[in-house]
Parts: sequence; structure tokens; C-alpha cells
Amino acid sequence: MHILLIHQAFATLDEPGGTRHHELARHFQRQGHQVTVVTGQASYLTGEGAASGWLMRDRDDLGVRVLRSYSLRGIHRSFLRRLLAFFLFTLSSLLTGLRVREVDVVWGTSPPLFQGFSAWLVGLLKGKPFVFEVRDLWPDFAVAVGVIRNPLLIALSRWLEGFLYRRARWIVVNSPGFVDHVKARGARRVQVVPNGVDLALFPADLDGGAQRRRLGWGDRFVALYAGAHGLPNDLDVLLDAAKMLQEDQEVLVALVGDGKEKPRLQARAAAEGIANLTFLDPRPKAAMPSLLAACDAGVAILQPLPAFRTTYPNKVFDYMAAGKPVILAIDGVIRKVVEDAGCGIFVPPGDPGALAAAIRQLAADRRAASRMGQAGRRYVAQHFERRQQAEKMLALFRRVAEAGS
Repeated sequence: MHILLIHQAFATLDEPGGTRHHELARHFQRQGHQVTVVTGQASYLTGEGAASGWLMRDRDDLGVRVLRSYSLRGIHRSFLRRLLAFFLFTLSSLLTGLRVREVDVVWGTSPPLFQGFSAWLVGLLKGKPFVFEVRDLWPDFAVAVGVIRNPLLIALSRWLEGFLYRRARWIVVNSPGFVDHVKARGARRVQVVPNGVDLALFPADLDGGAQRRRLGWGDRFVALYAGAHGLPNDLDVLLDAAKMLQEDQEVLVALVGDGKEKPRLQARAAAEGIANLTFLDPRPKAAMPSLLAACDAGVAILQPLPAFRTTYPNKVFDYMAAGKPVILAIDGVIRKVVEDAGCGIFVPPGDPGALAAAIRQLAADRRAASRMGQAGRRYVAQHFERRQQAEKMLALFRRVAEAGS
């Protein structure tokens, strides 16, 4: 079976960003199937890269064929530039996808929502079934945080969302919290393949001591946030919590990643003299296990909006796989995972005082923190291991391919 994935934000293990699709694709390859990925030339996370013309660049990454189609650099500079980047990739990925031969299934994924149109049209023109994966309830999330305000753009985006849901052979969602939403907007068949983690990337005996020494963390209790630095991530609350903890010389808050808000957050930390706070450059996924091994707890945070109660943030599963307790400032379905696992502390979103108290509590009892972390690793191995999810996804693709167009 030959699976064609169109995904502007696709990241390999040697790039920063989420690697769910690379991990799934590698598993499919090991099972004897072929995967071709059409993605952008510029990094979706950082906006940087070699965007040089419309011709695709072809490379093989651990058995997965990756076609780099034209995409804009510097997408975080403004909303309009980001929107233009989405539209240009929609066109370039369509042209590139049509050149891929002998495809059995076309796999689209959102966000960005617009690339789903490319995947649908490639499937239609090739006479092949289209499977649409929903990883973010776009445009609703963007509307909720105020990124999209234009009524016409909102209406057009919601129309496109429903259009794609109705025309997909199957809808795949990465959180059970998304099921009702997609069904209400036209999805006929829905399969949950949740976010999770490849435990092989996170050896249980990985020692973070050398990493701590390189970073100068010493014996301090390090609470690490790993991920995007954007409006939804509510990182001002984390800075507020760090500021409250400044008198405790044993606590350090670290943020690793990139995004539109990062320069402003760095400027704020410098202006306010938040000395127990450090910003790190984004790391490729292959480097994240050693960084997580070096920290003492992982922080997951989003704005206190009802829409975010539906999400399964991938960083939570990485923290669990690394054996680190989770400080969770997100309510909803992911709270149930953390509480069922007994692997962390929930704090109300938007409450810096509660966030600071949770960090202080774990720092004061590192043995309890370690027990939480180990409970999380056991739980994620049972319920959210990537190989299990890959088999579930592969079974769906087989069923769709056998049914044909």
C-alpha cells in the first residue's frame, strides 16, 4: 500500500516540532508499506528554511520519502504572512502531490486546514480515497484566542471545515474530545487515534546529568515547558509564576521552543528581571529525550478557554514517557489522563499562583515527584504507545484502500 500524506508542519526526528507523523510513517514502512510526504521547505515551527522556488526537493528520511514543496519563510512575522503561507502551500502541495504515482490512500491533516483541500483534490483527481486527520479544531481554536476576527474569513473557514468533513472517507481525531465537534459538522465515520509517544525514543535509563551540567542547572529543581510560544500557550502566566518563585533559589523555570510570542516574552523577562527563568532554542525531537531527562518536571499550559478542554497536547505524553511529573494548567480530557495515571498536579488554567504553588510542592518533595513521573511512564506505555496507535491507523488505511474510491 502506498500512502500519500500532505502536511505542511511535518517534522522529522532531526527537526524541531511534533513528530507524530514521522513516527507513524516509519512504522508503516517497517510493516512493508510505502509512505510519501509532501511538506514545506520552511520549518512550520520556526518559519526558517530554504524556500527557494516552486520545484520540490526530494529526500529519503529513514525510509520515508519526503517531498519539500514551496512554502514561505518567516511565517510568524504577521498573521497575513502566515495566511499567505497557508494558501501558497495549498497550491504548491497540490502540484507536487499530483506528481506522486501509484497512490492508494491520500492522507490530509489539519491544522493548517487549507492543506486538507489539497489532499481532498489530489484524491479526487487520482480517484483515490481521502482520509482527513483533525489534530486541532481549526478555525474554532483560532477564533477563541482572537487570532481570527474577520467574519468573512471565519465563515469561509467553517464552510471549508464542513466541506472536508463531509467528503472524507474517514475522519481521524487525535483526542476523544473532538468527536462530537466533527460529527456535528458533517463527519460520517470517525476514528480516534490519540496523541502518544514512541517509548523507544525515551530509554528508561537515560541520564540527564551531563545535560544539566552543560546547561548550568546544578541541583536546582527545573520545571520545563517544551513547545510552541504562541498566543494559545498562555506563557505570560508561566512567567508570572516564575516571578513568584524568585525568592526560592532552588527553583528554575525553563522554556524550550519557538513561536511568535517568544521575542516578546524574552523582552518581558529581561525588563522585569526574572532571574530564575531561562529560554532555550528549539531542539529536534531526537534531542528532546536527553533534555527532558535533565529536568525535574514538565509544564503543560493553555489559555483558560472552553475549547481547549478537548485537547490531548502531545507534550504531556512526552513528559510522561520521560518519567517526569506533569504540572498541568489545562482542564478537560487531558486532565483525566493525568489524574488517572497519578502522574502530576492539575492547576486551574490562568492562575499563576496555583502554578507557582505546584512547582514549589514538587520541588519540596522530589521523591514524590519521582514516583509521579514513574507512574506516568507506566501509564503511557499501557495506553498511549506509538506502535499501538500506528497499528490502529494502518488498519484504517487498509480498510479504506481495499474499499477503493
